[in-house]
Amino acid sequence: MSSNVPGPRLGPPGSIRLPLGRLRRWLFFGVVAGTTVIGIGMMLDIVRANGITALELAILGLFAATFNWIAIAFWNAVIGFVLRALGRDPLSLERAPAAREGDGPIGSRTALVMPVHNEDPARVMNGLAAMLRSLARTGHGDQFDVYLLSDTTDPTIARAEEAAWTTLRQRLGHPAGVYYRRRTTNLGRKAGNIADFCQRWGTHYEFMVVLDADSVMCGSTMVELVRTMEANPSAGLIQTVPVPARRTTLFGRLVQFAGCLYSPMLATGQSFWQTDAANYWGHNAIIRVRAFADHCSLPVLPGSPPLGGAILSHDFVEAALMRRAGWQVYLLPSLGGSYEDVPDNIVDYATRDRRWTQGSLQHLRLLPARGLHPMNRLHFLLGAMGYVSSVLWLLMLLASTAYVVLPSLSTDPLISDSYRVFPDWSVPWRHPGQIIPLLGVTILLLFAPKVLGVILALVHHRRLFGGTARLLLSALLELLFAMVIAPIMMMYHTRFVMSVLGGHDIRWAPQVRDGRTVTWAEAWRTTTGITAVGLSWAGLTLYYSPAFFLWLTPVFIGLLLAAPLVRWTSSRSLGQWTRRRGLFLVGSETVPPSELQWSPHSVQAAPPDEAGPEPISLSDLPPEQPYAMPPQVLHRLRGATRADARG
Repeated sequence: MSSNVPGPRLGPPGSIRLPLGRLRRWLFFGVVAGTTVIGIGMMLDIVRANGITALELAILGLFAATFNWIAIAFWNAVIGFVLRALGRDPLSLERAPAAREGDGPIGSRTALVMPVHNEDPARVMNGLAAMLRSLARTGHGDQFDVYLLSDTTDPTIARAEEAAWTTLRQRLGHPAGVYYRRRTTNLGRKAGNIADFCQRWGTHYEFMVVLDADSVMCGSTMVELVRTMEANPSAGLIQTVPVPARRTTLFGRLVQFAGCLYSPMLATGQSFWQTDAANYWGHNAIIRVRAFADHCSLPVLPGSPPLGGAILSHDFVEAALMRRAGWQVYLLPSLGGSYEDVPDNIVDYATRDRRWTQGSLQHLRLLPARGLHPMNRLHFLLGAMGYVSSVLWLLMLLASTAYVVLPSLSTDPLISDSYRVFPDWSVPWRHPGQIIPLLGVTILLLFAPKVLGVILALVHHRRLFGGTARLLLSALLELLFAMVIAPIMMMYHTRFVMSVLGGHDIRWAPQVRDGRTVTWAEAWRTTTGITAVGLSWAGLTLYYSPAFFLWLTPVFIGLLLAAPLVRWTSSRSLGQWTRRRGLFLVGSETVPPSELQWSPHSVQAAPPDEAGPEPISLSDLPPEQPYAMPPQVLHRLRGATRADARG
């Protein structure tokens, strides 16, 4: 494997062009900065009427950070909307090309690698079977090998996994190029599992398609990814946009609907301004094995967990290391046929977010690392802001509440008057010329992305979502759900951030993928603190300022109904009820691809003690060609010693 990066090559079908790449970034960040400045100016006009107090200054600072966050989301959605409405490719800015299926043979060898750790064997084997059959239909299946990279540590699951693997191979006719490898330890988690593959068998392949245990990709999508990599020899990684599928509970169907409706548009906007320094989400992406092996061995952060030690969210860092070495990383939002599962209830969704919170906060330590592309530093920052923004929102709401309540608690007229320089939230209509325009701008930034996503679907894909009426009703219900659930997630994320900053590490357990109904006991246990905060906050506000209480009603509804919402939205029966009535429909349901037309448990292996006298036969692995992944060094890390810097 060579670490030399080939220069750009123009001409072959599928080659990626990036006109005005730097100008795009200046344009995007220019409009974001301009919008933020306007918002801050409007807020400053409100608070400086008679001088600015310390509390008002704090509110202004919190407002600036949160307003900038929603401005980024707004302009990203606007750009994505315009490009998709005009049918333009976000990278080349040309008319979006048609699929190139049938362009002739592909000349590269590609490995499909699926790391698993204590996963449901039947679900895993069904996904692999669907993808293998789909690849066979393309006529290019012989150019792909499949590796099930097991790090399963539970002995019972391991025996079932081996039995299910044998059943799968029997049903597929014992195909060549389908391999099973099991390690006895989960060393390095998923990143270590992938690294083990690269060091033992990576040199057999030009590319690898990295999958999660819940991933399903169409064969035509994987072939197109290979073609695009072949046409772009300077590309190190190409990420698709996986959309949720196969959700059964009400919560899962709501998340699935939102993901399918809005994700392609938002990803189009991201691809436009990220250009050749896109991000990596850890799965459903194709990677040049040589580039990955030479440059993506993860360093260990100085210090102890949770902010030190092994890097948890490896994907962002691997993309940054690859881009640092000069390889391009692209996001192709128009390439469909990429699916994933999402947690089916709020509790499991939040559990996954707790892991991601710790990994994202670790990324902040990488901001000063030497040689990183500015876009990758931004990915680190925005990833962390996805969770830190909840803390900022909560602090701003609490500071605003304090601004209203403190004058009522004080008997000193001077203190009371000092707080009145800010508009009196209990009677906001006294200052409509100041408050209403800012409120209108904020609402526009918050809700415009959803409106734009619905418009695109109405024009281009309304049949996939059940038709005009069902799409509009589903979008309205999803919007209301998002408003109610946002305060709950704000409290969860705030607790997670505080937990990480307080030094609490997390055990990285396998994700719960099957839909399950949360019991009332679990719902109350996991939301007791949220409900208590909501009761105290709402009661205090209602007592001292009933008008301000009305302003915060959307926040209080979510907090006070946290337990019932957790319970009810985890219901499978409610999820099935909405599907029967055509609500929250998505394309994988209205026009289901063959890759998803199977039961999650259709490949059933006999229990180990009932497998019969015939021993389990696992596939022979190809000969190993050991390759050492060079250790990567990240200089200038905060807290790093000289020895750390030398690697």
